[in-house]
Amino acid sequence: MKQYHHSTDDRFVETAITALPDDTILDIEAHTNIPAIVIRADKVRRALSTLRSEVGFDHCSCVTAQEYDDHFETIYHLTSYDDRTCELSVVVPTNKNDPVSESAASIYRTAEWHEREAYDLVGIKYKGHPDLRRILLPETWQGHPLSLDYDQTQPQIVRLCEHANPLEEDHREAEADTMFLNIGPHHPSTHGVLHLKTILDGEQVVDVEPDIGYIHRCEEQMCQQATYRHQIMPYPDRWDWGGAGLLNEWAYARVIEDLTDIDVPEYAQVIRTMSAELSRILSHLLATVTYALDVSGEFTATFMYGFRDREIVQDILEDLTGQRMMFNYFRIGGVVWDIPEPREAFFEDVRAFTNDLPRKLTEYHNLLTSNELFQARCVDTGELPPKVAKQYGCTGPVARGSGIDYDLRRDDPYGYYDHLEWDVVTEDSCDNFARVLVRLREIEESAAIVEQCVDLLESWPEDERICQANVPRTLKPSGECYRAVEGAKGELGIYIRADGTETPARFKIRGPSFSNLSALPAIAEGEFVPDLVATLGSLDAIMGEVDR
Repeated sequence: MKQYHHSTDDRFVETAITALPDDTILDIEAHTNIPAIVIRADKVRRALSTLRSEVGFDHCSCVTAQEYDDHFETIYHLTSYDDRTCELSVVVPTNKNDPVSESAASIYRTAEWHEREAYDLVGIKYKGHPDLRRILLPETWQGHPLSLDYDQTQPQIVRLCEHANPLEEDHREAEADTMFLNIGPHHPSTHGVLHLKTILDGEQVVDVEPDIGYIHRCEEQMCQQATYRHQIMPYPDRWDWGGAGLLNEWAYARVIEDLTDIDVPEYAQVIRTMSAELSRILSHLLATVTYALDVSGEFTATFMYGFRDREIVQDILEDLTGQRMMFNYFRIGGVVWDIPEPREAFFEDVRAFTNDLPRKLTEYHNLLTSNELFQARCVDTGELPPKVAKQYGCTGPVARGSGIDYDLRRDDPYGYYDHLEWDVVTEDSCDNFARVLVRLREIEESAAIVEQCVDLLESWPEDERICQANVPRTLKPSGECYRAVEGAKGELGIYIRADGTETPARFKIRGPSFSNLSALPAIAEGEFVPDLVATLGSLDAIMGEVDR
């Protein structure tokens, strides 16, 4: 076995290696930013259980599957909610002819959906998985689109089947009044093309299965066919149509800048931080006002006020980026251009918005959080205990609404966040109401960050306003890297395996909504149908990011 020469910051790796049985580890690798332990495919549960209970890796942030010429591989990206600097990749190679690996679903519940996606798109089977079937593509789909031998020209036939009777094998007590209810996929309360297969016992939800994949657009495959320097960056905006596109762009910029060892100029980091927080405000406003629509069922004043305020932010970002939704403003090594001229007018517009924001947030609290009917719908509904949230890999406002103090802007600093004064917002009540409060309070924190960035940019010496690093015309990196940013919905991560060519050999997107939405069945059990709708809305899932 190779020896891994770790630094002081990586001392936990030795603890991990020591904790694992000798017959488990096959090799030690060093990826670009974190080490990787290669383990046997028949020892996955034992290894991950040890790493979780004895070493403290309680967060399975992402699962990546990929195929090489001679084998398949699954990578479990592990970290800790309490210490984000503790990161480890667990690599599980499997046989080329019969790719079978033990499932990690019994250790990390979030692996249930991630492993289903790996099976669906790459073709690896997971022994012991509780429900191994396709998740993004129809069950009748032939082949696995991200496998090397996939034939894109073959015809696909999705047959029309009669609906199976979900009550046929219902073994509940005879007096149970059980009914199957379809919610979506074209219902406005599903926040996109989402289908909820819901089973009711009387008026209570006893089971709900999110049926996803209706707008799967092969984003990972498209990125694998695009060049690093220019062609990939426009894609991240399209994963989130709620306004958080700049945060998505940053996720890609961060991982490729690590792979290519590019240092972003400090001035560009400040612009990135300011624009990203404006983008977060845009997303949180949409989440809040559409949630009011979910709960009240009509176009309320909150909805109209929210779009009024979003329009101001959209105008600011349009002045800065030239676009209202698909911003494409970040570049590898910085941003595409400087603050628009006249700079003073732009800064005045930003300050006018942030100065007026406290008054407007008071309006939202009066209309929503102080409203007795809104409280009746949201308080003590959609309860997500922190232990369950961690099991499902929840992040962002969903996790912080369950009292989990986890935010990558602070815990894995990037950009200019560690130079600014701001607080991570958490709420301990773990319900729908808590998630609303977190987003409203985060708007305040984002505005404080934006104001500090404006102060810095105004006083920045003119001859030091460098917007981009000197980046080679053609990038051909080598290595493997997983990096994440704090997106509007939570941890937005990207894994890239670079093979020395102009395009990625593997491009994996870890959307926060994917893991957050997977927790819905655990949250909704025992609730009423209106509570289910309120709970779904409180997760703020964007289906473009879920399906990708």
